[in-house]
Amino acid sequence: MSESGSTPAAAAAATILNGGAASRHPGNKVAVVLGAQWGDEGKGKVVDLLAQDADIVCRCQGGNNAGHTVVVDSVEYDFHLLPSGIINPKVTAFIGNGVVIHLPGLFEEAEKNVKKGKGLEGWEKRLIISDRAHIVFDFHQAADGIQEQQRQEQAGKKFKVLANQYKSVYPTLEIDIEGELKRLKGYTERLKPMVRDGVYFMYEALHGPPKKILVEGANAALLDIDFGTYPFVTSSNCTVGGVCTGLGMPPQNVGEVYGVVKAYTTRVGIGAFPTEQDNKIGELLQTRGKEVGVTTGRKRRCGWLDLVLLRYAHMINGFTALALTKLDILDVFPEIKVGVAYRINDKIIPHFPANQEVLNKVEVQYETLPGWNTDISNARTFDELPVNAQNYVRFIEMELGIPVKWIGVGKSRESMIQLF
Repeated sequence: MSESGSTPAAAAAATILNGGAASRHPGNKVAVVLGAQWGDEGKGKVVDLLAQDADIVCRCQGGNNAGHTVVVDSVEYDFHLLPSGIINPKVTAFIGNGVVIHLPGLFEEAEKNVKKGKGLEGWEKRLIISDRAHIVFDFHQAADGIQEQQRQEQAGKKFKVLANQYKSVYPTLEIDIEGELKRLKGYTERLKPMVRDGVYFMYEALHGPPKKILVEGANAALLDIDFGTYPFVTSSNCTVGGVCTGLGMPPQNVGEVYGVVKAYTTRVGIGAFPTEQDNKIGELLQTRGKEVGVTTGRKRRCGWLDLVLLRYAHMINGFTALALTKLDILDVFPEIKVGVAYRINDKIIPHFPANQEVLNKVEVQYETLPGWNTDISNARTFDELPVNAQNYVRFIEMELGIPVKWIGVGKSRESMIQLF
């Protein structure tokens, strides 16, 4: 820092305010990884891959209700609040203002992963937390649990559920105020060095020396509070707009937007699911894909890939490329169906319905593609995939008009085939 107290970022800011040439340069771009379905698409694997070459990895929204699993050197790490890119010892991990932080959960998660392998050594020195991020307490989580139980028990009666929630004001909720405050004070000294002004941190990162910045989305497009399948959604914007509001940065700094798509579709909990296979096909997808929630432990509902849903996610996010994960789970199917259109009263509708009652009534139009009946888990290039597996990938690209950049054929880092 110079005697005048200026930094490269401050100098750039001065130039911009003075109308100089720097005002025409947006600065570094961020690459964004977003879920394109109802979550659980394997975002952690894509982030892990990109984080090997990143300088900063950011979380912009969500809380510890999100779950990412990453396998490195046969060690399986589970992340809920920490950006999964923190496994790279050269990465600075940043938790933005859009994230809600449960402090006991943050430290428990770190300590649990430290015991698993070397990936998290020195994590406290590599984590920065925005001073505008909100803290969530135990009683918030308990209230969420009560709300979720009421929602499950009274699905469809939205007005009554809401009215009863406000009338009852959670009578079963018990809060040990002094005990919780005492526990939180214990985290204060450890937390202080990590907390910074998040907006200024991002500004310096964007307008300082060239840096590779990665944003790790939590949840997914169809769980977005505004664009998801309401009311069965999360409480944040997990589409691309949440990157700007959750980190405090302008849209001109958004670069590549990677949509992560599972080769079939899954969903946790209740809510409309047009391509769901509540039959032996769904059971086979569930068992082969080990479709159990990382955070909830609940079995995921399973069904065929839904391109109507993905087109909708693309309308909102503008994906520049896709990562197609868990293609190997389809190895045993003699034929594979893909949902390509929705019909209502024998008419194809061009949009994804916002109304849950309408979505529950749609009839899915499928294209049937031949399976490959071959174990593809050892494939490391596109050419090593069976022709029918290649055709499945190309069909998705053609229908959506988005290139597939990665194909996942297994759990490990080495199981991600890169096409370009």
